[in-house]
Amino acid sequence: MPKGKRSGVDRNRLKRRLRELIRTRLLHLVPQADIVVRADPDAYEATFEQLAAQIERARSQLCRLFRAP
Repeated sequence: MPKGKRSGVDRNRLKRRLRELIRTRLLHLVPQADIVVRADPDAYEATFEQLAAQIERARSQLCRLFRAP
């Protein structure tokens, strides 16, 4: 998590949100792979729904990648 003048509480809240979204929406696609998510400073202001939309977009990109020959 980028520190960028944010408190530990803010960083941990963002980490918890992203972990939950990844656990529920991405891990079942590639259970043997490591997934790295890099959040930019704008993620601190994003709502859970906005973060979920971004994760869904990443999920669709992963689906296309793994289904391509």
